[in-house]
Amino acid sequence: MASVLEIKDLHVSIEGKEILKGVNLTIKQGEIHAIMGPNGTGKSTLSSAIMGHPKYEVTQGEVLLDGENVLEMEVDERAQAGLFLAMQYPSEISGVTNADFLRSAINSRRAEGQEINLMQFIKKMDKQMDFLEMDPDMATRYLNEGFSGGEKKRNEILQLMMLEPKFAILDEIDSGLDIDALKVVSKGINEMRGENFGCLIITHYQRLLNYITPDHVHVMMQGRVVKSGGEELAQRLEAEGYDWIKQELNIQDEAAE
Repeated sequence: MASVLEIKDLHVSIEGKEILKGVNLTIKQGEIHAIMGPNGTGKSTLSSAIMGHPKYEVTQGEVLLDGENVLEMEVDERAQAGLFLAMQYPSEISGVTNADFLRSAINSRRAEGQEINLMQFIKKMDKQMDFLEMDPDMATRYLNEGFSGGEKKRNEILQLMMLEPKFAILDEIDSGLDIDALKVVSKGINEMRGENFGCLIITHYQRLLNYITPDHVHVMMQGRVVKSGGEELAQRLEAEGYDWIKQELNIQDEAAE
């Protein structure tokens, strides 16, 4: 049976200011969803709140993974339950190699005695790095330290492919990428697509969706999902912008954050 991630009436505040004002969204394994919207509408707030960033205070609502409220879990427990976040600005960790980080992350999700052995890990990592056209030396470099923007984004997709989560949240994974890097990142996401994987892509631009065809596209404005559709919705947004949605739904301009 496919897993389901349900966001129900989610309200989130930062320093007392409400950013998310009742987000509702259901994502099933086997589906790719894309969220688009103008700057300051709460898209990145949504991803951070789901994964438990302490800056974001959930004041109302639930995030259910197969019926269990992940908001009651610690951050590491959310990851172990099958959630993955590719951050807009990945952190640099000096002194920890990319390979050591990935092997520790994989084993943290496995029961004692079921850890991946070194040869299995190396074989899998080499295969995925080759698929993503990554320099083999990146395995022994410190995590994200000195990485270019494109290298950091590819590394996020490498982590995704190595960890194989139930659901991935990709926060502006296309940010700052040239066309070649965008194609490689998209190739990795498409490789993950299947009945055991669900994905929420947060993006400003339709160009990413030229390479990854979403099953559902949602528009966020003023802290809510205000419109949903298929890939044709993203294409219209690229051609016409967001004003037609504001007019259609009588939405007045307001800074959400």
